[in-house]
Amino acid sequence: MALDDPKTLVSTDWLAAHLKDPDLRILDASWYLPAMERDAKAEYAEAHIPGARFFDIDDVSDARSEMPHMVPPVEKFMSRMRAMGVGDGHQIVVYDGAGIFSAARVWWLFRLMGQMNIAVLDGGLRKWVAEGRDTDDLPPVIRDRHMTVRRQNQMVRDVTQVAHAAKLGDHEIVDARGAARFRGEAAEPRAGLRAGHIPGSKNVPFDTLLNDDGTMKSPDALRAVFEAAGVDVTKPAITTCGSGVTAAILSLAMERFGKSDHSLYDGSWAEWGAFPTMPVATGEA
Repeated sequence: MALDDPKTLVSTDWLAAHLKDPDLRILDASWYLPAMERDAKAEYAEAHIPGARFFDIDDVSDARSEMPHMVPPVEKFMSRMRAMGVGDGHQIVVYDGAGIFSAARVWWLFRLMGQMNIAVLDGGLRKWVAEGRDTDDLPPVIRDRHMTVRRQNQMVRDVTQVAHAAKLGDHEIVDARGAARFRGEAAEPRAGLRAGHIPGSKNVPFDTLLNDDGTMKSPDALRAVFEAAGVDVTKPAITTCGSGVTAAILSLAMERFGKSDHSLYDGSWAEWGAFPTMPVATGEA
């Protein structure tokens, strides 16, 4: 696989070369945990890659759910994208301010909605700025564009499906949270959640898939990280994390090394850890 793939991951060089393409749409999908003490919208307003629109992960979600930023209904996704001027025939590049953190969630969401022409910017805004590339503070010019959505239901899993998979052992459930949270040794950032992991799941902390500069490791190196964590990459995979954001980094990594039979547990630990009836394991995988 070439390093630059407009369906998974593109470099800052690729984006710089295509910045003026009429059908390119750039999304700033920065999103941070409260402990990070960063304001994604304020940072976007101050400086973003020229032409970028702000994609609000918490807004483009299912407002009816008590869970954080769950997948929005198809109609809501379509109307929000139309309002952002993102639609059919566009090549989309999504980035975030951390490197690769929340952008992968938006990449996964577009693919769930049947939109394949979307790539994450490798290294994100952090790398773009470090290379001395241009940013601006101008709002983008929006022109309505219709988007055709064909939801790919096999790409998302709910709690019942994950519980079933855990019981049968016919999927690899892979958790992107840090090792201490996975083992149940560190408290969850969300109140009221038990500590530990889904029984039978494996732990691939999302940062083990990234280089020091926030770029993603090579496809071969990514596969090696999963295998070192005991993941059987020949089995279909379900990715999970704290609330369904960093799980998508695992999904992107799998796609990079040629594994396409993966789905994401949207409720993730925010849901599983809140249900007293769900079994919880602690310690190593």
